[in-house]
Amino acid sequence: MAKFLKTYALAAVLLLGMAAWFAPRAAAQDGTLTGTVLDFDAKPWADFGVTAEGEQGAKQTVKTDASGKYTFASLKPGTYKLSVMLPLQKEPYVAAQVKVSSGQNNPIDLNLHELVAKKNPEYVAALKKQAEESKKFSGMKVHFDKGLALLDQERTAKADLNKASADQRDALKAKVNDLATQAVAEFQEAQKAAGEKDTNQHLFWARMGEAYDLAGRNDEAINAYQQAVAAKPDSAGYYNNLGNVLARAGKIDEAKAAYSKSAELDPANAALAWRNFGISLYQVGRMTEAVEPLQKATTLDPKNAQGWYLLGACLVASADYKQEKDKMVVTLKPGTVEAYQKAIELDPNGQYGAQAKQGLEAVQAMTGGIQTSVGSTAKKKKP
Repeated sequence: MAKFLKTYALAAVLLLGMAAWFAPRAAAQDGTLTGTVLDFDAKPWADFGVTAEGEQGAKQTVKTDASGKYTFASLKPGTYKLSVMLPLQKEPYVAAQVKVSSGQNNPIDLNLHELVAKKNPEYVAALKKQAEESKKFSGMKVHFDKGLALLDQERTAKADLNKASADQRDALKAKVNDLATQAVAEFQEAQKAAGEKDTNQHLFWARMGEAYDLAGRNDEAINAYQQAVAAKPDSAGYYNNLGNVLARAGKIDEAKAAYSKSAELDPANAALAWRNFGISLYQVGRMTEAVEPLQKATTLDPKNAQGWYLLGACLVASADYKQEKDKMVVTLKPGTVEAYQKAIELDPNGQYGAQAKQGLEAVQAMTGGIQTSVGSTAKKKKP
């Protein structure tokens, strides 16, 4: 009996041991990680990314709330690196390393004023400078964009003015002038916001020049374009625009110098510069002076019908007139007929071809008949 009891007791002890061995262990609980991110001035940094990277390389990224607080929920127990992406940096900045315990909240604040700003003041100074430049640029852009919008309105008003009836012209001219004044004011404000050393100063001056130019305010346009040229002396376009206004203002020698500089800076478009010079002179009735630049333009670009037509018209205006008894004898300048013929050849059905045909007819009437290659030979009038 005693032996049985002893055996039974041993079996019971073994069973208890086995029960303890096979009993389920409690599962490890996830932990949380919370904290506040303070910026370089020790103020809460809202909407800022924080990344937690585990020992096995797994990453989670969260954003801070309006109070600068962040929360990582359901993190497996272990050691984590907390990193942030700082402005102007290519690599993440590891701000802390923290151990996450099972079932616990593990609070840790990231004070970037202490961690970064105090240790690297040059970096923070660079950030502040960038922020100031960004703010300055934003203010500049607001005014510049307003100026561009007003300039577009001015162009539209000028187009309306050019085709308006006589009774509408005064009101439209005043509108163009007012829009020019408003546009210039916005470009000036943009210029101030950008600062004197800004490399885009030439853009402000050029836009002001265009606004003044459209309004026919020659002196102000000339000054603005001269400032644009001074700020960007390698711009062929600015010299060309300056030449346009100078020619319109009757400052021919200065205009020629500006167009010459434009052609020199941009040889590929030299013909355009000389043709613009000729057009500017033609529009103010200085036909004889327009001949030389138009000859240069047609030599450089012999396939432009407008250049040839204008050259023909200016050569006609430069003809020699001599009174002989009861009639006026007209002696054309060499190349007059050929210029008209070339315009007709290049633009037979277009505007310049049609005007060149009319020019030839007028020449025939003046000279008593000219043999041309594009029309019939007119009979000379009998004395």
